[in-house]
Amino acid sequence: MAANDADVVLFDNDLSPAQTRNLEEASGVKVLDRSELILDIFASRAQTTQARLAVELAQLQYSLPRLKQMWTHLSRLKMGIGMRGPGEKQLEVDRRLVEKRIADLRGELRQIERRKEREVAARADRMTVSLVGYTNAGKSTLLNKLTGSDVLTENRLFATLDTRTRRWQLPGWGPVLLSDTVGFIRDLPHHLIASFKATLEESRQADLLLHVADASNPAALDQIAVVYEVLESLTVERKHTLLVLNKVDAADRAQLASIMTRYPHALPVSAHTGQGLPQLSVAVSQALSHSFLDVDVETRIDNGRLLAMLSSHGEVLSKRYHDDRVTVHCRIPQRAMSHFRGPETTIRPHRPAASNGHVGENGAVSEASSNGVVQDAPAPRVHPK
Repeated sequence: MAANDADVVLFDNDLSPAQTRNLEEASGVKVLDRSELILDIFASRAQTTQARLAVELAQLQYSLPRLKQMWTHLSRLKMGIGMRGPGEKQLEVDRRLVEKRIADLRGELRQIERRKEREVAARADRMTVSLVGYTNAGKSTLLNKLTGSDVLTENRLFATLDTRTRRWQLPGWGPVLLSDTVGFIRDLPHHLIASFKATLEESRQADLLLHVADASNPAALDQIAVVYEVLESLTVERKHTLLVLNKVDAADRAQLASIMTRYPHALPVSAHTGQGLPQLSVAVSQALSHSFLDVDVETRIDNGRLLAMLSSHGEVLSKRYHDDRVTVHCRIPQRAMSHFRGPETTIRPHRPAASNGHVGENGAVSEASSNGVVQDAPAPRVHPK
């Protein structure tokens, strides 16, 4: 350390308060462990109120057991009003202040979590896709490329700490919501995972996860495994997930072949050049198709509200007009079916020729028999164009 004129020593693992203190005494320089470094990086990246509160909470939870080594003013205090008694140490006062601040921060974050849950629930009738992955894997660049947005993209760790959601007009399918979330890292401090619960709500509620991995990174396989471990800790590992290998334009061919051998269904893309993005769109359409219905909706021509909802919640494929009625052939999510029912509206499964079906109360598409009795029919599986 003296030869390198080092001011700080970094350890790639977590240290106990006693270990940190002993190492600082032995080395004579400041000692940082892995968690403290990550927390410092997060603190420098936090821009919004939610991110700042989450980072502050994680920092205080990390610092609480380390207060003793952080304070040197441990002189005895005189007895006063509100004090427990003579001889109380300054350390005990500081600890109570930190615990109170932690309780206040948890209360504020719980309010944000409830608000976030309401926001996500309000979009329950929309299909949502969430980008997850190791930090600096190119998730924000991919979001910009797919949605035409201009969110911040930087070649650095944890450039994104807040969820950004944009509308993605999926070719041959319709509009879906695409969300970019905070990146993961090996041995992510558990304080951070708990603090960023509201930010990760999008991933828990998404219909589909796109696991974005940096195929050009020599440690790509290890990073993929780390992300799956974090998803498991968040109890979202059972969600339908597509593995997207980004930055293939900069990847070593041998390494890319090794990754594809390990994950043969992975989708190689380049958000920078656009390579593989059409195939990614097709794969996402196929993954979402199981929850969509291909139907004909018949209503009055002047029912502008319903016609607008069909366009915004699904994909309108064609329209047929007859007198004051219009029949719209469209693909819409089954969970949004209740929004389209009305006294002057008929919904039936799409057929090349006219049919006499309708949609039942549970959202399943049914056919009417020649004698007028409604019989259940399986909902058609939607396939992308």
